[in-house]
Amino acid sequence: MVKLPWQNGEESEQTESPVDSDVEVDPLVQCTFQDGTLVVGEDLVYIQRPSRSKFEDKRIEMEQVESVTYVERLVISYIQIGQVGFETSDPSFLTTPVDENTLHFGRGKRDCAKRARDAIQKSVRADG
Repeated sequence: MVKLPWQNGEESEQTESPVDSDVEVDPLVQCTFQDGTLVVGEDLVYIQRPSRSKFEDKRIEMEQVESVTYVERLVISYIQIGQVGFETSDPSFLTTPVDENTLHFGRGKRDCAKRARDAIQKSVRADG
């Protein structure tokens, strides 16, 4: 796993903002998963990808979030952000979806993923 510059050894919730200076977010929840870091703020969701990823970093304004899907699987679970105008990929029996709005994690990250899901759902309900 890649250790990102703002990580202080904790692998769950972080308190510092992402290094990307173009993104200013006061994180409600920040989780580092196997294929990126999910930062949930009051007004946006930010997905920061490691350099090895085929996807770019992504900023999603909270008013663009339609839904959030959290799925626990035996080995690899995922959290997927439903966004207005973006078609997310679908899971199959043996595979998880792979797209720029989906992050994958193992058992040890489930608590942080649940906190992220709950924070997104709370913000979406507050906007709607």
